[in-house]
Amino acid sequence: MPPLNRPDADLIARLRDMLGPQGCVTDRDIIAPWLTDWRGRYRGESLALLAPATLDQVAAIVRIAAEARVALVPQGGNTGTVAGATPPADGSALLISLRRMNRIRAVSATDNAIIAEAGVILADLHAAAAAVDRRFPLSLAAKGSATVGGLVSTNAGGTQVLRFGPMRSLVLGLEAVLPDGSVFEGLATLRKDNRGYDLRQLLTGAEGTLGIVTAAAVRLVPAIGGRAVAWAGLRSPADALRLLRRIEEISGEAVESFELVPDDALTLVLRNVPGMRAPLSSPCPWNVLIEAVGARGAGDPATALESTLADAIGDGLVIDATIASSESQAEALWALRESISEAEKLDGPSLKHDISVPVSQMPVFLERERREIEARFPGSRIIAFGHLGDGNIHFNLLPPADAGREDWIAAHGRQATAMVHDLVAASGGSLSAEHGIGQAKLAEFSRLGDPVRLAMLRAIKQAIDPLGIMNPGKLVPLAPEAKDQ
Repeated sequence: MPPLNRPDADLIARLRDMLGPQGCVTDRDIIAPWLTDWRGRYRGESLALLAPATLDQVAAIVRIAAEARVALVPQGGNTGTVAGATPPADGSALLISLRRMNRIRAVSATDNAIIAEAGVILADLHAAAAAVDRRFPLSLAAKGSATVGGLVSTNAGGTQVLRFGPMRSLVLGLEAVLPDGSVFEGLATLRKDNRGYDLRQLLTGAEGTLGIVTAAAVRLVPAIGGRAVAWAGLRSPADALRLLRRIEEISGEAVESFELVPDDALTLVLRNVPGMRAPLSSPCPWNVLIEAVGARGAGDPATALESTLADAIGDGLVIDATIASSESQAEALWALRESISEAEKLDGPSLKHDISVPVSQMPVFLERERREIEARFPGSRIIAFGHLGDGNIHFNLLPPADAGREDWIAAHGRQATAMVHDLVAASGGSLSAEHGIGQAKLAEFSRLGDPVRLAMLRAIKQAIDPLGIMNPGKLVPLAPEAKDQ
């Protein structure tokens, strides 16, 4: 791809004239929070934060950037974990935020669909769906700040993938500005559309490297009639998987979430996050958080779940369990799971690995590979938690307690991460299950990625963004010959 130019004062003035002071921010104090990734490990620079309020303004920005050959870095709620929305450190790109584009354009209970602009916050999307007696079945800990555009661009996962799949499974249509400033108008809520390549899916999970998502049409499902949330303590991940399959045999698709939480992770939450309480009377080596729901008119999901857990305790599969008796208790159980990332962050730096392996191999991976890694790096600890039912675990390594964490990570982090990813690859898994590649995983993706897959990604990027102005340095590794230049 041809070299890009750096933004200059004349370009900024041109954009300010078009967008006004609200739409072209150059105040360093205002821009500063958006220059760092959520984990605080990457920091970029940008002469301006562009904040368009309309589709036409986004298209005009992209046309001007393409004409000037200046890079753009799209950003949603800035809650990503792989620095996919962090601008380069040399200030060679402009940030473009879609947070001002936050309208719900349409919602239909008949179509079971909602059309929302890219800046709509996930919690507001949930509220808009509830207003028509429907729900949007994707949730995650950052629901109060994550935006629709970011969820689409990263193909976000969350806690309900077990039943409904990731964001990719929920996107019906997209509107996006392409790298030449043209607009892809694909917001139709069709369930069947067989006109060749699926362009909405091409843009979903593209991390802003192929265009800027400005709105999405997403699928809604009926509101739930009953909800049961339980916490169960077990001896091993293998027991957890057996429990999941047993519950599914009895409750079928009622099980929407099945989250694995080791005692180490729970201890971090109880120690670092105020207001949290242990869910069981005694600690267990492993725990699962279970949510089952029922349609209106169906039986109470709590009845089947309580019976299944009682039988599992009776035959020794489960050590202890509790079922929430109110919404507040259910939310308190969920808060334990959703606070793990925050607790880790408060505890200090660690190595994060968002991985997936085949579900059948997950119990063995968690036990055997954990021991192997901890033996290779004495004093380190693996904390593995997450979505056991869909094979996605957050496999995080904490440095030894007696070591300076930053120094230890600087000395051993690359080797430890490479070992984790090598073990994942040997198990037929992926080094990125739901967080994306961004810039944090770019080198490892280049090292371990299938050459044919990487070549196809580069070909798509070159065809759609020949100038390379869309979020450069993210997701798509450079070809070997380009690295040598």
